[in-house]
Amino acid sequence: MTRKQRRLVLIGGSLGVLALAAGLVLSALKDSIVFFNSPSDVVEKHIQPGSRIRLGGLVKPGSLQRGDQLAVRFEVTDGNNAMRVNYQGILPDLFREGQGVIAEGTLEPGNMLKADSVLAKHDEKYMPKEVADALKKQGHWQEDYGKKK
Repeated sequence: MTRKQRRLVLIGGSLGVLALAAGLVLSALKDSIVFFNSPSDVVEKHIQPGSRIRLGGLVKPGSLQRGDQLAVRFEVTDGNNAMRVNYQGILPDLFREGQGVIAEGTLEPGNMLKADSVLAKHDEKYMPKEVADALKKQGHWQEDYGKKK
């Protein structure tokens, strides 16, 4: 084997090891990455039950139901579709109907999200970027979203 051939084998082997390492890293991240979705995205992408997602949109007015032991049910809508969210825990102080919210949890059968965390906007002018983008994409964005009424 000539010197040039040994160098090519070394470079090719190094590239193969790097490709394998990149593949393993991407495979490991796939299980831990949580993607943001609007209710319409969940319907269009046919996301399977059991998937972990972040669901963003507006809390549908009139959908908030409080149960026993901090159980809460509400719907998140992007104007075209809505998804039910079940959550057990203390909601953020600024959580209310008609406001932007991001719920993270596991998608369950029947178009429902079992959330383990709920994030609400932190002041009257803030709307989570993902929620604002999703509402603009769906054509339901209004400049007065997030402003006190």
